[in-house]
Amino acid sequence: MTAPVLEPAEPQSVGLSGTRLRRIGVALRREIDAAQIPGAVIAVARGGKLAHLEAVGHRDPGSKEPLRTDAIFSIASMTKAMTSVAIMTLVEEGRILLADPVSKFLPALAEWKVAEPSGGVRAPKQPPTVQDLLRHTSGLTYRDRGTTPAHAHYPGSSVWAAERMTKDETIAALAKAPLLFDPGTSWEYGFSTDVLGFIVEAVTGSTLGAALKERVWAPLAMTDTSFALPADKRGRYALALAKDPLAGNANPAIHHATDGKQKWESGGGGTVSTASDYLRFAEMLRRGGRLGSADILGRGTMALMTADHLPSTFNNMIADKMDPAATGYGFGLGFAVRRQDGIAAMAGSAGDYYWSGVWGTYFWIDPKEELSVVFMAATPGLIRLRYRQMMRNLVYQALL
Repeated sequence: MTAPVLEPAEPQSVGLSGTRLRRIGVALRREIDAAQIPGAVIAVARGGKLAHLEAVGHRDPGSKEPLRTDAIFSIASMTKAMTSVAIMTLVEEGRILLADPVSKFLPALAEWKVAEPSGGVRAPKQPPTVQDLLRHTSGLTYRDRGTTPAHAHYPGSSVWAAERMTKDETIAALAKAPLLFDPGTSWEYGFSTDVLGFIVEAVTGSTLGAALKERVWAPLAMTDTSFALPADKRGRYALALAKDPLAGNANPAIHHATDGKQKWESGGGGTVSTASDYLRFAEMLRRGGRLGSADILGRGTMALMTADHLPSTFNNMIADKMDPAATGYGFGLGFAVRRQDGIAAMAGSAGDYYWSGVWGTYFWIDPKEELSVVFMAATPGLIRLRYRQMMRNLVYQALL
């Protein structure tokens, strides 16, 4: 199989202004000079061609070592999109149905209860399904997303659990944690995609990393994407600033930067990648599941994944608790999906879809404008929200 590549192109030839694209570097250098961000890599493809790939700032802000375009980043929840694709490859093979209950694959999760406002629990009106996991309507959450007694039963986050608990301990903890609502009746972020990873392992009989390598990473030549950071690549790993520029406290020590080990491979947040690797993944999605000779998903499957699967009556928890500028987004099977051109306080088009990582990484795909964009930065504090909006605006202002 020929490794898929994105052919470089002059921005003008794909409808982008090179002069305006240079504003991206100018804006980021201004932020670097103000000690707001250590550095960043941004990759922009349009019409299937690489129009812009740029690294600015420092890989190590302490030594001021320059950042290169092949820098490796902890991408946290951008892992979720890849895990979602792995599940959908199994759906395409007829091994999983979206309406299958989670307990069909993970019997230990057969007795979930729903938290009641009074503090008690009751049986759910219907069990959570694979579709609920993909669109975050399962009722699962993270401990730090609320202060209710139900939240207190959950581990802190995907990576927190993977570092401190075995897989069996994590599943046992989730089995005891009450769902926040009846599955399918609201939206909430949490352990849903980790459970999808457990299902991938149960169905394939392999680790999640092995399944992703076989089904996604190897076909797309994503050679720098993995759960563990290899020792021979540590010199390319991008580090955060010592302190959060907004809060002033020390930034968290990410396990990839400290030789920390994961006891299981977190489908919700455990991988590292590069801008170029992830751009190939994004372009595969934009092109309907294929990139070069790599045939990952069918076009019909991609259409289903990128449709909005949330009723408009659901609370917009994406904007309320995660991305304040993302008002008006619904959610598909693995990605937030824009419902209309306006409403959101960031540039984009109806039908664009995206997700992000808590440590500063971000990607989006705009089918209407034939855009795939990946932004990689080590900014684990809330300032990461600023760069998501900024990059959107800087890319769209360059459209001709």
